[in-house]
Amino acid sequence: MKGFRSFILRGNVVDLAVGIVIGAAFTAVVNGFVGAFLTPLVGLATGVTGDMSRKTFTVGATDFPYGAFVNATISFVLLASALYFLVVLPINKLHERLAPHQDVQAPKRDCPECLSPVPAQARRCASCTAPLPAVPSQAGETTQRAG
Repeated sequence: MKGFRSFILRGNVVDLAVGIVIGAAFTAVVNGFVGAFLTPLVGLATGVTGDMSRKTFTVGATDFPYGAFVNATISFVLLASALYFLVVLPINKLHERLAPHQDVQAPKRDCPECLSPVPAQARRCASCTAPLPAVPSQAGETTQRAG
């Protein structure tokens, strides 16, 4: 039981559980908003009156409930856009502000044996382990002499 308790009380599990509960509650709010406001607006725009979620069309003897699909599609688009603009975008901006990444690429050269790229200052190729020729000193660098 002690191991199970420590697993349940980990931060990640608790955070995930809270996120799922809040997500379900937010989904209910979005579905209510779509059903109460947006679906009637879509009905007004298309000339359909009444509860659009119950609208169907019939082909042969089969009914196709397209209104439920329209409601679900509107709910999904609203939920996805709200999550993106209210959660993902601010977290990405905060992450960039707090931990900016700087991709500093070391100069590379090709291994004469296997032609794979290796750092210019490397003495051996990481792919084929062939010894690499020494890099000549560049202007402005100082070399230390033993002596």
